[in-house]
Amino acid sequence: MIEVLAPGPYATVQDLGRPGYAHLGVPRSGAADAPSLRLANRLVGNAEGLAGIELTFGGAWLRFHDGGWAALTGAPVAVAVAPGGEGTGPLEAARKAGARAGMGVPFWVPAGAELRLGTPAWGLRTYLAVRGGIAAEPVLGSRSTDSLSGLGPEPLRAGALLPVGPPRGDTAAGTVTGIVADLAPLPGPRPAVLRVLPGPRDDWFTPDAAEALGAGPYVVSQDSNRVGVRLSGPELVRTKEGELPSEGMVAGAVQVPPSGQPIVFLADHPPTGGYPVIAVVTAADLPVAAQLRPGDEVRFTGRPAR
Repeated sequence: MIEVLAPGPYATVQDLGRPGYAHLGVPRSGAADAPSLRLANRLVGNAEGLAGIELTFGGAWLRFHDGGWAALTGAPVAVAVAPGGEGTGPLEAARKAGARAGMGVPFWVPAGAELRLGTPAWGLRTYLAVRGGIAAEPVLGSRSTDSLSGLGPEPLRAGALLPVGPPRGDTAAGTVTGIVADLAPLPGPRPAVLRVLPGPRDDWFTPDAAEALGAGPYVVSQDSNRVGVRLSGPELVRTKEGELPSEGMVAGAVQVPPSGQPIVFLADHPPTGGYPVIAVVTAADLPVAAQLRPGDEVRFTGRPAR
């Protein structure tokens, strides 16, 4: 069991989402930076799809009621393991654990100790995996918190208790294996350049709009969230007015409302939308978009074809 002492600005339980329900109006959700969650799970011997904790701008304090293996990936934060009890035993155990704790490594958190995380040096979202996974109650096959529909566990708050799956797991199903890696060097910040493919409604825009999208730069708005990255920059001018009948949307869709300021959809995006999509960010660059923080500059490349 893990007790949330402080969740930081915003923290949720996330796995790889609940695909296959878009026709029912249910977003996929899941980790915004899925490769980071997958890596954290691998580091502690979990299957890649087990649930972990997604921390937005770090700042969490967590108490481990039972000892357990943990790993952190994504936006790099300062890591400390502090004793949660009295006596030389807990103090010494926490000291040894703290010396081994960090980003991109599996480390042991002793029973009763507190895991304290700082704010990211760069990026926005940090992922914590624990051996056995966070065993919150699944909804439609996923333990992910969906900020748009409200499905899944509530965002973490102080006092919340998070159950952890068995550390041995179901070895036959491969949910937990042995810990075989002792270090996975994390990449540094990637250039804030998003590659795009032509969108299905690029004919709703002037030829200059395609040039403007690639010219940039755009600045990430403070109104961004797990639904999408809202941007401020060169206006994308339409040739057609009004709205479309609602049509299917995908993660990475660059939707343009009447303001002309683009929105890049992330994990909790609505399954349908009525604003035209001028371009779609490639799947490989979605983790870059997920790590953009308010005030960051971002550019698009790969001029949408007309």
